[in-house]
Amino acid sequence: MYPMSEDDQAVRARARVFVDEELIPHEVEAELHGGRLPAVILDRQRARLRELGLQAMNMPKELGGAGMSAFQQTLVSEQIGRATNALGWVLTTPAGWLPSVATPHQLETWVKPTIRGERHECYAITEENAGSDTGAISATASRNGGEYVLNGVKWHVTSFNHADHAFFQARLTEGEHAGTQAMFIVDLDTPGVRVVRTPEYSHTYADEHPIVAFEDVRVPVKNLVGAEGDGMRYAYEWFRYERLMIAARCCGAADRLVEEATAFAKARVAFDAPIIEHQGVAFPLADSLTELWAARLMTYRTAQEIDEGEDVKVQHVHCSMAKLYASEMANRVADRAVQVFAGRGYMRENVAERFFRELRVDRIWEGTSEIQRVIIADQLAKRGARLADGGGE
Repeated sequence: MYPMSEDDQAVRARARVFVDEELIPHEVEAELHGGRLPAVILDRQRARLRELGLQAMNMPKELGGAGMSAFQQTLVSEQIGRATNALGWVLTTPAGWLPSVATPHQLETWVKPTIRGERHECYAITEENAGSDTGAISATASRNGGEYVLNGVKWHVTSFNHADHAFFQARLTEGEHAGTQAMFIVDLDTPGVRVVRTPEYSHTYADEHPIVAFEDVRVPVKNLVGAEGDGMRYAYEWFRYERLMIAARCCGAADRLVEEATAFAKARVAFDAPIIEHQGVAFPLADSLTELWAARLMTYRTAQEIDEGEDVKVQHVHCSMAKLYASEMANRVADRAVQVFAGRGYMRENVAERFFRELRVDRIWEGTSEIQRVIIADQLAKRGARLADGGGE
């Protein structure tokens, strides 16, 4: 076992119990009902999260969060990743970067209620022509007295249908910071916010990802997050966190797939022997376990570096490495698992079929695999191969 404190092991154990008892039993029901579960089940899940001390795991205890280390959050996210249909998203992780820059008004209006589960957020950053290239954002923010006027159309606004406020990123049109980006908190009942359309996606999630227009949306200056020109800094902090958590969830998904495919291969008999005795089945499972181990070690170590205060640029590249490797690993594992299950692996009721669809997006969102390689190559050129031994210089 990877070295863990007793507290770390306890956190992981609580998360595993939650997933095994509260999420996995409802996967097929969710799959066959548009990803949605009855309110009574969701209420029970949220209550159990609070009981287990997992809710708002990334937020400070003094604000009502669980105050977990980055390593512990990774352990929890790994277990959450073992469930399909994004059922694990019932565990919310508010913007962990926000408390350090939030004003007292923002803390009381959005941060603390979100930690308590009374409010819910979403991110309005991506645009039709600005995905991985966040510098190409064309949405605008214009100062007008005590207000900013926001305009832009945002794509893939994940969880918009469950949110009551959004983090909106835009390019400033005037003033000394003209041309730079800023981030704003927008209550979604503000006039001018409307859904253009809600596309259907490969996965079956209750959380939608609509295209949302912000048309002359007026927000007071107090809704500005931090200072003008700081928008990209917060986006990068969010990216680092999400990339690490994606890596962790991919490890959890691969773990579940290896476990279930191995159990099936031991029980399924063909040609007078369990199919795991045939190398055509055993070797892909062996490869999957080996790659899972490598991805898990990379992900765990990256989380520990963050807790140890590693240079932020090293954190950034290692989060990219972890996401790149773990997401591509999990996709390979899912493909192999479908093959092990054969015809059963193509049925929606089968865990491999669901993960085969769901894991594909992990190579895209929060920065495509190609963008992760750009980041890694850039830091390799600047810092050398020591980045692969944990050295930042």
